[in-house]
Amino acid sequence: MRILMLSSTFPYPPSRGGTEIRTFNLLKYLQQNHDVTLVTQYNKGLSDDEVAQLRSYVSELNIFPLPPDPQSKDSVRGLLAKAGRFMESVTKATPPNVLHRYSPEIQDFVDSCVQAKKYDVITCEHSVNEIYIRPEFREQVNTVIDVHSSVYGWIRDHLEMGAAQNALRDRLYLTLVLKRYEQRYCSKFSQIVVTTEDDRQEFLKLRPDLDIQVIPNGVDLELFPYRSQDPGGHSLIFVGAMDASHNIDAARFFASVVFPELKTRYPDATFSIVGARPTPEVYTLEKIPGVKVLGRVPAVVDYLHQSTVCVVPLRTGFGIKNKTLEAMAAGIPIVGSDRGLEGLAVDSHQEPLRALRANQPQEYITAICQLFEQPKLREELSHNGRYLVESQFTWEIAGQCYEQVCLAGQNPL
Repeated sequence: MRILMLSSTFPYPPSRGGTEIRTFNLLKYLQQNHDVTLVTQYNKGLSDDEVAQLRSYVSELNIFPLPPDPQSKDSVRGLLAKAGRFMESVTKATPPNVLHRYSPEIQDFVDSCVQAKKYDVITCEHSVNEIYIRPEFREQVNTVIDVHSSVYGWIRDHLEMGAAQNALRDRLYLTLVLKRYEQRYCSKFSQIVVTTEDDRQEFLKLRPDLDIQVIPNGVDLELFPYRSQDPGGHSLIFVGAMDASHNIDAARFFASVVFPELKTRYPDATFSIVGARPTPEVYTLEKIPGVKVLGRVPAVVDYLHQSTVCVVPLRTGFGIKNKTLEAMAAGIPIVGSDRGLEGLAVDSHQEPLRALRANQPQEYITAICQLFEQPKLREELSHNGRYLVESQFTWEIAGQCYEQVCLAGQNPL
């Protein structure tokens, strides 16, 4: 099978964020049995070594430049430019970030490939790449969109939780752009893939007629081996890219609202925030006694293994969370929110207990105190979480499911 994979996000190294991790691991699996051509764009700070490494995982790698930054140093021109981009976004029912990253060179490349019938399948990794798919492509090639998460649901969730960085702007986009955007682009694709049932339901609200496949994320079990021992103690960890709004909100909520009470009960308690690109807002959390902002670390799994409990206190965002799966694979007991545990059967009556759920501050405190005080409960969650990942959430399993979606519709009209 000849696959053309579109990813405006450069998916290497696969530790930059969730989009990179999913895209890289799916292309790595598909390349084992198929010819994968990847079309992507340069990221800021991309090194020659990273390009060479990614090239070794695909049959062909095509990298295109990003469009120039539209920001203007002149304040008046900057405001006019923003207004212009907003009007264009409303008119085209397409988010500004999608329009900004659009490359006419990539469009010409994709168009020529479809016209020449070079590929059996085109996959769009993340919805931002849908812009390169023309509706008529469905008649010539199997078109797949791997959504990752509903942008409409994501923004609505941020607004409901008060976590939006620009609430007025986001309300306008939610009302005028995003709902129309997701309704429109879905109709262009032969196959639609999401990562959780919650996300599937979000899209069915917009388009009840759609057939949507759920393919969760996975974990590389070699990168996240099971811990050799329980370190005990009272150390907490939260992992995530710390320039992402949902992670910033989670870190602030837990550090300022939940952790001080735990620190009162356990004076030696620590809360480590691990993840690349911490913003100044995140660094200010170090003023809270016991909070440590570590930023990017050489190996996240080492810090997980040293922690008593991993917290996933997300209040916003849709989609399955790599951070949750990776902590489970490493054998670290988890206390997480509904959003942090999305897509995982962790505490139903029909399943073994795999994590503790908490959404309100007191629920976090109660659950974490239980784990601090009960080594057997920590061991139970540790073993059950690891088994869940091994049996249901590896990249091998996800890759097999994705391959079947790509194989579907191999006889276009």
